[in-house]
Amino acid sequence: MKKTRAFRAALIAAGFTATAATAGSPEAPVIETVPVAPAPEPVYSGGQWTGGYAGAQLGYGDVNGDSALDGVDGDDTLYGLHIGYNYDYGAWVSGIELDYDETDIDIGAGAATVEDVTRLKLRAGYDMGRWLPYATAGAARVNTTAGDDTGPFYGVGVAWQATERLTVGTELLRHNFSDLGNAAGADADATTLTVRASFRF
Repeated sequence: MKKTRAFRAALIAAGFTATAATAGSPEAPVIETVPVAPAPEPVYSGGQWTGGYAGAQLGYGDVNGDSALDGVDGDDTLYGLHIGYNYDYGAWVSGIELDYDETDIDIGAGAATVEDVTRLKLRAGYDMGRWLPYATAGAARVNTTAGDDTGPFYGVGVAWQATERLTVGTELLRHNFSDLGNAAGADADATTLTVRASFRF
């Protein structure tokens, strides 16, 4: 009987000891999972102009004779298409472009009308990231109902990269023609101002 009681006492003592040991042991650490944020989408910052482009333009043209005796004077809207290629050297950008404008400018001399203008352009500009201010010059071929002529032109423009593919801008050009509108060969200057939109490829 004494042995049974002693055995029970030993079991109870062992239980208390285990409980005390467990109570004093450190708890296992809880590891929380931190969600990983997705990588941000890259934002196009511009500054790369190398490549081809094509687009359209809409604007205004004004033709004036060099003297009142020429009888050449008129203005109207114009619209057309362009295609070109730029090469970005880093700070500078150069390019070549072909554009075509339709118009219906009545220039008065012998009831002549300017029908269209085709230009071959050389361009050079300064890379300002999304912005590209540039100068341009080349040769323009004008077709009128009284005859055709080819003359030089020069001008300035600015382009802005709205997106990686879409570029918008404006361009101001000054043309010089020496045989425009009548058989006598009238000298005339023509100024055009257009807004342009191009898709880069």
